[in-house]
Amino acid sequence: MFLLAIIERFFMVLQLLRAKEQDAKLIWLMQVEAFTDLFAKYQDKATNPANETVDRTIYRLKQPETYFYLIQLDRNYVGAVRVIDEKNDKAKRISPLFVLPKYRNRGIAQKALSEVENIHGNKHWILETILEEKVSCHLYEKMGYHRRIGDKKIINSRMTLITYEK
Repeated sequence: MFLLAIIERFFMVLQLLRAKEQDAKLIWLMQVEAFTDLFAKYQDKATNPANETVDRTIYRLKQPETYFYLIQLDRNYVGAVRVIDEKNDKAKRISPLFVLPKYRNRGIAQKALSEVENIHGNKHWILETILEEKVSCHLYEKMGYHRRIGDKKIINSRMTLITYEK
């Protein structure tokens, strides 16, 4: 069984496909599924992507500086990542990056992050994540991101957002 897991991971075919406006509902549905557990845990109504509308996703897809990518694993859509890249000296921003719950812990987020850095350049990135989510913090640190000291947003008594940069 262990060997099978290694073989499956070795042969996984992961692609990033540039999303179009007609993909908005798919992205939104996956986003709601991916962030619902965090919403239940932290009750962050103003910041949680599970609490957004499909219209917000459509709005983001229409922004000229937004590059939304569907994450496809072996022909299945398993998540998405949004890059804000104004193509100037400003830092590129990731907001959000998510993988559906049943596909987590397979290295998908790490691979997707590497791919967007290959596409948009591997320098001058910024993102926010939840301080209390140690797995997310570990992912970004493993990928070379560094926490910005003093940059915290207390959302409520259970949740604090922190900023990472590369």
